[in-house]
Amino acid sequence: MLEMTREEFEELVSLALDRVPPELMRLMDNVAVFVEEEPEDRELLGLYEGTPLTERGEWYAGVLPDRITIYRGPTLRMCETREDVVAETEITVVHEIAHHFGIDDERLHELGYG
Repeated sequence: MLEMTREEFEELVSLALDRVPPELMRLMDNVAVFVEEEPEDRELLGLYEGTPLTERGEWYAGVLPDRITIYRGPTLRMCETREDVVAETEITVVHEIAHHFGIDDERLHELGYG
């Protein structure tokens, strides 16, 4: 397994977030991004938990933020080089942000973010 400290990995996630176009970042609402070591499903690279923007209505107020979690362990296990980790982290961050915007897995796979 590729070695990378949690701090290094968190920095890659931060850099991936910085690469998201500002106009999209401004549209994100009530969402927080976290880095965790391992998911319950050991193959999961990221997870979006919340109510996508496309499903929110008048009832949506006073709720806890949606949560995007990027998992370090599975990402490092599947990547062979640091460059692979950078690329996979960017793909995973975009994938989970897309869920916040209501884009499903099928469409993300079609777009190359599966």
